[in-house]
This record gives sequence, C-alpha cells and structure tokens, in this order.
Amino acid sequence: MSDTGAGAESAVGKLAPAISAWLGLDEPPAVEVVNPGGRGSAVLICDHASHRLPRRLGTLGLDETQRMDHIAWDPGAAQVARRLSLLLDAPLLLSGYSRLVIDCNRPLCSPESIPERSAGVRVPGNLALPSTERNARVEALFRPYHEAIDRLLDSRCGHPSLLLSIHSFTPALNGHPRPWHVGISSGRDRRFADLIRAALMRDRRLAVGDNEPYPIENHIDYSIPVHGEERGLPSIMVEIRQDGVRTAAGAADWAERLAAAYLAVEAQALHLRAPARSGD
Repeated sequence: MSDTGAGAESAVGKLAPAISAWLGLDEPPAVEVVNPGGRGSAVLICDHASHRLPRRLGTLGLDETQRMDHIAWDPGAAQVARRLSLLLDAPLLLSGYSRLVIDCNRPLCSPESIPERSAGVRVPGNLALPSTERNARVEALFRPYHEAIDRLLDSRCGHPSLLLSIHSFTPALNGHPRPWHVGISSGRDRRFADLIRAALMRDRRLAVGDNEPYPIENHIDYSIPVHGEERGLPSIMVEIRQDGVRTAAGAADWAERLAAAYLAVEAQALHLRAPARSGD
C-alpha cells in the first residue's frame, strides 16, 4: 500500500481486507490498495493483476510456463495501472492472486469463475472441486477484493468518480491475430467509452477497438456491471494488447497515453452519471 499522512493511514485501515485463515499469515492479502486517498476523479481496478498462487494450492498441477502465461493473469496490466494511479492521483485496487484460483471478473455462477480449462490448458487443481473448497476461495479471495472496491467507492460519496478497469489481451487467440493496440469496452452506457476512444484515435497510428476484443456482458463480466453500472458510475474496461506492455518501458508509455486521453475528456465524462440500474 502506498500513501502518506494520517488521513491516508485512516483510509488504508478502512479499505484493508480482513486477514483470511485460508491464506498463510506471511502471504499477501487478497487485494492490494494503492493510493486510497487519491484526490483525482478516476478510480482504478485491476482484476487480473497477479499470477500468484496461494501456498496451500501448490502449482494447481501446472508447470511454470503455464503459471506465468496469460491464462493465469493479464501481463503488464498491473504495471500500467500503478503508473496510471500516480499520473492521475487515483486510488487503485489490485487482485492479489491468479485468475486460475478464482477469477475476480467472473460471476460466481460462471463456469469460468474457477476454470477447469483455460485457453485449451487443463487445470488439474481445479477439477471436481467440492463446494467447501469453492466457497473457501470465494470467501478468501473474491469477496475481499470486491468488498474493498465497494468500501472505496462508498468512501468517495459526494466525490464524482469515473471507474476504469485495466486489463491486457493476447496478440492472437486460437490462431487469429487481433489487430487492435487497445480496446475500450463498455456496458449499456457507451458515452464514457466513446469519449476515451475518440481521444485515443487522435493518434492515427493506433488501432482502437470498440468493445473489442471483448464486449462487457453481464453473464461474463462482474466488476464493471456491479461496481459501475449498478452504481450509475461512468465506467470502462481498458484492454491493452500484451505485446505493447511486456516491458516496463512499454507499460509506462501506455500509462502516459491513457492518462493523456483520460484528462482530455475527464470534464465531459464527469457529467455523464446515469441512474443506477434497478434490474434487467
């Protein structure tokens, strides 16, 4: 966690997750909170920030190459998010463990919540899990992450906020190249996404995806529908192609690019708050 001063310490205390007995006392928590007292209007989240596995799960039956691959996390996303937090003075919440343990951007009813197979790779440690093990992962990792996001957003009541979820995607999937350098995805309210896309497209070298490579769908996605749409917050999912953020320099460049686009449209976006959804 990073911040300074008594106010920041108070904010950290309110946002820090409870310690789970499922994790070892010396293991990192389920969520990392960075700059909780950030004064900017942006709120950043990173659902797939880490490839870390809890000690109790060993390797999930995967080799090191598989555990470091995109099936386990979004390479480069956390580096971009951390730099963006500094540039925008934005609070940032990062998931502490691999999406293979439990995916913090999937509804709990989704078969991808605790995947038995990902991108064609079988995950032995996730096969035929008893309900007690599934529930333990939910309580130790999934709920603390999302409860921390809720607490942060609640603490900003009266402070206009814009929610950005930072991800990365593979340059090719199932043999099909993905031409976009970055994609901006939104739910039902496209207005914030349209503003950011237009700002990024001023650089004619960039191929900017519109709900590509992934749209936001309620049966697949969790964070934006729950923390953005249900609250009526203007919100977007930012997907950066991984070959652009594999290095620290590349991640820093993308953070600078996103910060410039965000600041160019921030004033307009803050007027876009929509009524929270009452249901489908």
